[in-house]
Amino acid sequence: MSQGPRSGLTAVSSALLAMSRHLEVRDVLKTIVASARELLDAEYAALGVPDDHGGFAQFVVDGVSDDQWKAIGPLPRQHGILASMLQKGETVRLGDVREDPRFGGWPSAHPDMSDFLGVPIRSDDETLGALFLANKKCPKPQGMCGFTEDDAELLAILAQHAAIALTNARLYERSRELTIAEERSRLAHELHDAVSQKLFSLRLTAQAAAALVDRDPSRAKGELQQVAVLAAEAADELRAAVVELRPAALDEDGLVATLRTHTQVLHRAHSAEVTFESNGVRALPASQEEAMLRVAQEALHNALRHSGAEHVAVFLDKRGAGAALRVVDDGSGFDPRTVRRAGRHLGLVSMRDRASGVGGRLTVDSEPGKGTTIEMEVPGG
Repeated sequence: MSQGPRSGLTAVSSALLAMSRHLEVRDVLKTIVASARELLDAEYAALGVPDDHGGFAQFVVDGVSDDQWKAIGPLPRQHGILASMLQKGETVRLGDVREDPRFGGWPSAHPDMSDFLGVPIRSDDETLGALFLANKKCPKPQGMCGFTEDDAELLAILAQHAAIALTNARLYERSRELTIAEERSRLAHELHDAVSQKLFSLRLTAQAAAALVDRDPSRAKGELQQVAVLAAEAADELRAAVVELRPAALDEDGLVATLRTHTQVLHRAHSAEVTFESNGVRALPASQEEAMLRVAQEALHNALRHSGAEHVAVFLDKRGAGAALRVVDDGSGFDPRTVRRAGRHLGLVSMRDRASGVGGRLTVDSEPGKGTTIEMEVPGG
């Protein structure tokens, strides 16, 4: 086994323990990549999870800065060496990846790589992903690979455990989604039963008041007072249901992580590129976080369903004691002066209501052919 700074049984054990600590898929992927790079003393590491359309549903890198990653551009496609690893399930070890006939080049901002080691991550007959390293930090004779056969065996062992960790994380996320769906269904039934009973009683009481208003005004007044009580109770039932229906992920993960996950899902589901950036945002009052999430969801829905945008960017930044959310698209845009028609069609009225309801404000900047920017600012707590 090659003698990197953390080689040996202790390093392998640390890597496997780190993978087992996480239940979220994204966290598991990041841990696998970081563990592999550190364990085998490589300059770069990456892990790609394929989708069903010739690309990658997720692609995690280690050793590349955020600025470098942005400059590189869109995610790679399944071609060349990566495609071979995914389709044939084979380990690839090369002295210089650029000399391989399957190599198809890379973007200008991509870091320069030479020696290469890649293994597939497989569970039974399914290939879950491809894990690869580049630029072993060691002296290398001309044209020789710094990664040894022992390194390849060690990475294969890591990949086997990575398959288990990734499968467990996927099962956990699916289980949580089912639990949330079941809870929402239960709450919907409870809401229907409780509010329906209140409204039924309110209707009967109002009818009784109407029948008594001429012949017994005193009793009619009593019935109308009961109408007010029943209406207040129905409003309380609705308010309690709204609190219970607050997104579970928001409670558990916070606004930043929830928005990041939501945009990642939309990026995979739509042809448009959907990105998310956050800077310095701390926890906000629950009502403000939920309002921001709902506005972001509405704005994203508009951009992806109605605007024909190719790029949609979500930004969440610290703004004083509060935060500012921006959803920017390069779609068809609209004329904000036609606010009555566009406002109802695009949900702008409800977005403004959500913002004002938590002490915030919403602004819309759009022009036909110039895209749309929706910004919401909240004061914090």
